[in-house]
Amino acid sequence: MRQQLRFVGIGVASLALTVALAACGEAGGGDDDSNEGNEGNGGDGGGTIGLLLPEDSTTRYESFDRPYIEGKISELCADCTVQYSNASEDTNLQKQQFDAMLTGGVDVIILDPVDASATSSWVEEAEAEGVPVVAYDRLAEGPINAYVSYDNEAVGQLQGQAVLDALGEDADGARVVMINGSPTDPNAALFKSGAESVLEGGAEIVFSQDIDGWDAALANEEMNAAIESLGDDGFDAVYVANDGMAAGVINALQAAGITNVPVGGQDAELAGLQRIIAGEQTFTIYKGLRAEAEITAEIAVRLLNGEDIADLAPDSVDSPTDSGIPSTLLEPVPVTVDTINDTVIADEFYAPGDICTAEFADACQEAGIG
Repeated sequence: MRQQLRFVGIGVASLALTVALAACGEAGGGDDDSNEGNEGNGGDGGGTIGLLLPEDSTTRYESFDRPYIEGKISELCADCTVQYSNASEDTNLQKQQFDAMLTGGVDVIILDPVDASATSSWVEEAEAEGVPVVAYDRLAEGPINAYVSYDNEAVGQLQGQAVLDALGEDADGARVVMINGSPTDPNAALFKSGAESVLEGGAEIVFSQDIDGWDAALANEEMNAAIESLGDDGFDAVYVANDGMAAGVINALQAAGITNVPVGGQDAELAGLQRIIAGEQTFTIYKGLRAEAEITAEIAVRLLNGEDIADLAPDSVDSPTDSGIPSTLLEPVPVTVDTINDTVIADEFYAPGDICTAEFADACQEAGIG
């Protein structure tokens, strides 16, 4: 049952405590005849939860989101089965995967959409068949039952502020290139608007381009286009929507012999952190994926068992098709070379040994990483 809930800001630490407390003994119970006709039927007999992730071109989804979600589901529901598919950034493929899960009789679907604007009819079909859908990380359209992500406009605001902070006393009037995320990803629009709201207060945006599919090669091409259009000294900083594209942007800058230009990213990818330590990238934004994934997993198990999710989804968001969607919005954290120890390492997202390979050992020692 969808609920109308008032938006309540919530931090990572307090939410993690709520989830830890709620996780104890919550997976059992439920109506034995819920989702009648589906394979698992929930309840004490277990059930089947479908997990649809959008892409495998970065290490994030396969290395973090998927194992965190599957691990938490297994912990909460030993008899549950997870049916998994990755769409490799192909909306049509993801639609086929979604349909196959419905046909196969899943009880709940966790959906991280390739193209959120394409999902409305999919989710309506799932609703008609009595299959709840939880939107994960990206806000899928249609009558979803819950949404778990980060405050993505706040992500953009942190990115914009980090650009200004990196410029220091030269921030006022600085010229900024923006390499934005995919236009099919609703999070990208929020990152962009959040960053613009900060940058436009003092800096000048001299080039802005959305990148289909978050493609690093396309980001490289657009950065080259910006350099050609503006000249080597026609900009002072580069906002990049994520770390994967930041790699392409930095390659373009290095090829043009441009140095000392702040470049930011997002996602706290391992390669991004290593570029930060090496002085090639200025910052990233850290989003604790374990908390996001485990809250989503618990919501899915509760929906499977017909249990209330209000304490796990105390916020409320609107999509283009629905309003008052029960949600959890976690708080992102900026990361620079000075804060890696206190963020990703302190959270055991990465160990010092993961970051400080032989190539980066000297830079890590200089930065006090470990």
